[in-house]
Amino acid sequence: MNRRQMMTSAAAALTSSSTVLPGIAFGSPMPSSPARPAPPVAKKTPKTIEQLGRKRTDDYAWMKDDNWQKVLRDPTLIKADVKEHLTAENAYTKAMLASTEALQQKMFEEMKGRIKEDDASVPAKDGPFEYYTRYDKGAQHPIHARKPVAGGAEEILLDEEKESKGKAFYQVGAATHSPDHKLYAFAVDEQGSEVYRIQVKDLATGKVLESPVDSTTGDFCFSPDSQWLFWTFRDDNGRPAKIYRRPARGTAKDDVLIYDEPDEGFFIGVGATSSDKYVVISCGNQETSEALIIPAADPTAKPVIFHPREVGVRYEVEHWNDHWVIRTNADGAVDWKLVTAPEAATGKANWKDWIPHQPGRLISGTMAFKRWFVRLEKVDALNRVTVTAEDGAEHVIGFDEAAYALSLEGGYEYDTDNVRFVYNSMTTPRQWFDYDMKSRQRTLRKTQEIPSGHDPSQYETRRLNAKAADGVEVPIFVLMKKGTKLDGSAPLLLYGYGSYGIAMEPSFSIRNFSLVDRGWIWATACPRGGSEKGWGWFLDGKKFKKKNTFTDFIACAEHLHAAGYGKPEKTVAYGGSAGGMLMGAISNMRPDLFAGIIAAVPFVDVLNTMSDTSLPLTPPEWPEWGNPLEDKEAYDYIASYSPYDNVGKKPYPAVLATGGLSDPRVTYWEPEKWTAKLREHTTSGRPVLLKINMDAGHGGASGRFDFLKEIALDYAFAVWAAEKGWEKA
Repeated sequence: MNRRQMMTSAAAALTSSSTVLPGIAFGSPMPSSPARPAPPVAKKTPKTIEQLGRKRTDDYAWMKDDNWQKVLRDPTLIKADVKEHLTAENAYTKAMLASTEALQQKMFEEMKGRIKEDDASVPAKDGPFEYYTRYDKGAQHPIHARKPVAGGAEEILLDEEKESKGKAFYQVGAATHSPDHKLYAFAVDEQGSEVYRIQVKDLATGKVLESPVDSTTGDFCFSPDSQWLFWTFRDDNGRPAKIYRRPARGTAKDDVLIYDEPDEGFFIGVGATSSDKYVVISCGNQETSEALIIPAADPTAKPVIFHPREVGVRYEVEHWNDHWVIRTNADGAVDWKLVTAPEAATGKANWKDWIPHQPGRLISGTMAFKRWFVRLEKVDALNRVTVTAEDGAEHVIGFDEAAYALSLEGGYEYDTDNVRFVYNSMTTPRQWFDYDMKSRQRTLRKTQEIPSGHDPSQYETRRLNAKAADGVEVPIFVLMKKGTKLDGSAPLLLYGYGSYGIAMEPSFSIRNFSLVDRGWIWATACPRGGSEKGWGWFLDGKKFKKKNTFTDFIACAEHLHAAGYGKPEKTVAYGGSAGGMLMGAISNMRPDLFAGIIAAVPFVDVLNTMSDTSLPLTPPEWPEWGNPLEDKEAYDYIASYSPYDNVGKKPYPAVLATGGLSDPRVTYWEPEKWTAKLREHTTSGRPVLLKINMDAGHGGASGRFDFLKEIALDYAFAVWAAEKGWEKA
């Protein structure tokens, strides 16, 4: 990722009705008091699916709207019976959780009170200007602005709060200025479907140019000479499929297709190198990648393949002065290595090892500067930054805490000795440092302000290790108030993800203290499938080793209980997206370990989703999960753990599943189908709840405060589940 892309990413930065509705019968399959609201019981329309000589029956396949592609772009088109069922589910959840509404409001106010409402980012210098984002007090969305370095008035580039008025959802993805500082481009999603429109503003006149770019992924860049705009097109199935170019001030009639990805399983994107010498088109999936380059001196030139794609070989390119630096897994470099190549000879035959592969040291990211090359590394679940000078001398930026989170924050300038990083821990708010790589001096630019107050000395964080069934040690990060008794009496929230090689960090969260301050223990498990202990940690939790993720999480719960960190009847598990799949799997495997499950936008209908090639992420994710359309072994393995397919008659914990109607990643019908099947089968008498945001997608509400209301609902449910609140509903 180049610095400009990193900057734009940072700027973009968590009563029951008595009416009987058509197609829905009301009645409770679980014991209930006369006062308890009756849950919706979805109609069953069995659909038999034959695949690779196997048969399965899906009673709730009707919940998937056949017109889902159009629904993503316009949620009002959802078919009537689905809308009616979702409306009934939302009403039931509201009624069941009515007793928590005061707690939800209290938690929301607490979280909001920890946010500096008129906050601003640390300005990033680019030539004559400093660029930043800031919030007005009470605003849900930020203002993008700049000021002259030499002094002068602020210039507002984009007022998101103003633009969002009257819209149920408004989210800016990427936003950045042209290198000559004359234009400002921003990508907007107004449905939550991640279908973005790119608009370009002339900063001299203050007017947005005619003919925006429609149907994009939100990914774009200016050419280094500021004359051209490159972007990624999103097709009708929601996939990044093509790269286009137009004059920066052009219209749709000027659009030129410059790259058409032949493999529907590949993601693609476009950006400029940090040196501003090349535009790079990146293509790939979880196993294989390829780059194409366009010289900045000739931005209309045909893209040239950097090195042809080889199955199993991944690489990313960065241009550094007169040569290329490539981060790659080639030659068995599981945790990645850095190699170099001459500027004019980019093929793999010309790659020479520079920073060799070191098992257990994951090279997770790089940044290039004129005189320095910086890499972000992870060793034993903790990050560190290593700086390399032109002459090869290296030094590491070090920290003292036993558990912390560390990230690089991009800037715009290449010819500089400064790099910015962000440091925090579960007890320590975020701190932004400018680091002079030459003098090795750190300058604290900002500390996250907690207006309602925060005393780190009142809390403690611990690093634990649970032993998995096969003997490996699984990291757990714990946050709790000092003096918390480890006798099982404190309620426990156990969070997990464990997919795609995404590492969980022991980072600071303004939200989690609303549980911790109430005596809860917050624990983050790091099961295989993430990359906390290197890329091999990911490989040991994907595809035919996916069940390691689930058994690792279970081992973490058992370890915590044995050590006095909570007990089953006071433990709530929490995970979202692929982490929601984890929630579904562990609720099938060990429902006895948890009082409650919070599954946010949960990927639970794995077998059906991975068999549906029309869905945006299905072909790109076969390397992660397997292809059940062509591989019998993959079909059988997925079928053996897919949460929806493995729901059975057992005493499930209380469950809260959430989703978004316009979510293109985990479609709304996954949690809808799962909750219907759970409610039909559970024998525990504990409720199964579904909350669908009818105006948002995968990330939930777009406003910074509205989003907190959704988190407050999750946390209030956790308290409700641990205290058996449904008995009073």
